Amino acid sequence: MKLLLLEDVEMLGWLGDVVEVKDGYARNYLLPQGLATVPTEANMRSLAGERARRAESRQLEREQKQQLASSMEDVEVVLAAKANELGHLFGSVAERDIAENLRQQGFAVQDAMVKMPGGHIKEIGAHDVTLKIAPDLNVVVRVIVVSQDETIDAVEEQTSTEE
Repeated sequence: MKLLLLEDVEMLGWLGDVVEVKDGYARNYLLPQGLATVPTEANMRSLAGERARRAESRQLEREQKQQLASSMEDVEVVLAAKANELGHLFGSVAERDIAENLRQQGFAVQDAMVKMPGGHIKEIGAHDVTLKIAPDLNVVVRVIVVSQDETIDAVEEQTSTEE
């Protein structure tokens, strides 16, 4: 079934796009939610102005995300956590901990942007973590986890020996 999108629908299309979807998806979700309508010439003309505004808005948002990604290229996150003598953490370092540290450094990062496919960090040391800024825009950030008992000198020593 062909439909005209009245809103941006993730993984389907943008406002004003004519898309082909299965009948059940159209009848049970898109049409009742007011996200799409039947594509007529009048409907398409009425959405033309809004479509242009949204395209410009998406372009500005994309530029901001690219600036964020380029500003984060050499960023390091240093987190202190309780650990035993062997370097195993009591608990773990999660996505929200990394995102919070980046926000404190002045970067507009959401928790959901931090991707750790191997799970939470459970060891002391340096770890590379991917930030998914946009579907096709990723940045790798170095996360250094230290024991709460270590001093700043030990952190600087650890980062200089790993490079």
